[in-house]
Amino acid sequence: MGGHAGRTRPGRVRVLVTGAGGQLGRELVAAFEAAGGRHDVVAATRRQLDVADRDQVLGAICTLAPDAVVHAAAWTAVDACEGDPDRALAVNALGTRWVADGARRVGAHVCYVSTDYVFDGRKGAPYHEWDDPNPQSVYGRSKLGGERELDPGSTVVRTSWVFGVHGANVVKAILALAEGDGALRFVHDQRGRPTEAADLAGMVVRLVTARLPGTFHVTNGGDTTWYELARDVLRLAGHDPGRVEPVATADLDPPRPAPRPPDSRLDGAALRLAGIDPLPDHRHALARVVTALTS
Repeated sequence: MGGHAGRTRPGRVRVLVTGAGGQLGRELVAAFEAAGGRHDVVAATRRQLDVADRDQVLGAICTLAPDAVVHAAAWTAVDACEGDPDRALAVNALGTRWVADGARRVGAHVCYVSTDYVFDGRKGAPYHEWDDPNPQSVYGRSKLGGERELDPGSTVVRTSWVFGVHGANVVKAILALAEGDGALRFVHDQRGRPTEAADLAGMVVRLVTARLPGTFHVTNGGDTTWYELARDVLRLAGHDPGRVEPVATADLDPPRPAPRPPDSRLDGAALRLAGIDPLPDHRHALARVVTALTS
């Protein structure tokens, strides 16, 4: 595990980040390290810490004795989860049980990163934090299972449509497709709120530093569809957005194994009502990321 394994210096906060090699994990490590020099960050990648292994998790947390654990490790391959529900539950739900157990033993605050997939997408309006979950996919059920393993004082950050400069994500996939010839087909009947990983990480740092308990919906502003997002990415990268063609989810060939929520917009009501400024519109972050990936 990367970071400082010695005793935390006075006045500093030691933070363990699980899943530190992923697109969000890498931004979390950077954001904590940049937050005024107040944090000693221990970065645990999947290779260094298998969260489904109870002995590994308890050993790491009890040895490090962090003040906070940001639990970003997850199996997020939505369609693959559908074909292997036991693995999804082992990593996303039971793994979170082990993290919560370890944190409880050393008095660490836990922040768990969850997903819009805990909702069925049929509300017809953005979901706030007090709406009842109703996941339709194995992935969504496994992540909700993880939420239910946490102690009441923990922080749950639900987010959606994450993209960034690190890891595999839809923006990188769109840019790769744009280098080829012909039309690009993206669904027009799934609506949500994209979230840039660095912006999300900054908000997580704020919530963890304040040890704010409960569930928070954290996304960038602005609604879109995958079709509209693909057009925006092509335009920003200097390609013809007219190459993107809309397709209905039901007409995808081959069909996707996991059901997607048709309207998973998350309303950050808890942030708003707590007087915390929301993240900026996703289009600003999208332009920044596309520029970074294409320059």
